[in-house]
Amino acid sequence: MDPLDYIPRIRSYYQALGYGAPYVWARVRPVPFEPLAQPLSRARVGIITTAAPVRPGAGDQRAGSPVNGRAKFFDVVSCPMVPLPKLAINHVAYDAANVVTDDDGAWFPGRALAAAAASGRVGSAAPRVICVPTNRSQTRTRDDYAPQVTKLAREDRIDAAVLVPICPVCHQTMALVAQHLEEAGIATVLLGAARDIVVHVGAPRLAFSNMPLGAPAGPPGDPDMQAQVFETALALLESATEPAAEARSPAEWPDPTWQDAYANAATLDADEIAARRAAFEQVKADGKRAPPAV
Repeated sequence: MDPLDYIPRIRSYYQALGYGAPYVWARVRPVPFEPLAQPLSRARVGIITTAAPVRPGAGDQRAGSPVNGRAKFFDVVSCPMVPLPKLAINHVAYDAANVVTDDDGAWFPGRALAAAAASGRVGSAAPRVICVPTNRSQTRTRDDYAPQVTKLAREDRIDAAVLVPICPVCHQTMALVAQHLEEAGIATVLLGAARDIVVHVGAPRLAFSNMPLGAPAGPPGDPDMQAQVFETALALLESATEPAAEARSPAEWPDPTWQDAYANAATLDADEIAARRAAFEQVKADGKRAPPAV
């Protein structure tokens, strides 16, 4: 199945909700590129994600629950990889109609990385996972978040990073962060589901999974496929020789109708459009009252 084009879909959706001028996505050329400096079997690999650490006092953070503005965070944070942290995704606009599982392996390949390190496929896993806020401000992402991420990656002596976005704007965030890391000498691969956004912005490497937003790392409840998706990313880290390199994972969502349903204004009546706008405004208001991440 062909990938869903998110940029025109989102443009139509938010115009139907009454938000006027469409968002202007970042576009960076040339795209920086850093070859993997050593064999992957000796490299330290880290995960960088726009998922958020679950924290008390931030409301419902279960997968499948509505977007929760109170769970948003606005500074780069990190948490230990051992034991694997509990991360959530409903602070951003993922596909909550489909990704209704508590299997965080669908959006956080922590177990896949641990298995790759245990088998010797990678030299070691970074000691921390780095969580990056999603911000529509490209300036904030480039000038604030990306340098923070690079500082943490250097502290952890990461040789290569797998970046895992959740929502549409998350894909822009991760592409911009990847560019900064590559300029600092750290090889990256973006493991994402919104191909057109990543290609438009420009990423050094993209391992694409044709999955609903919120499941870029593979189908929930299928650890074998999640491992294959992660291997697609690792193999691209090794094989890419120039920027904008791409590979497609074998993952496919079992119900192909998910693409027709996601943010499709043509399927909504006036009452549903009004309800969605009200919900979106509530998320924004709740985001202003979000407790600080720790």
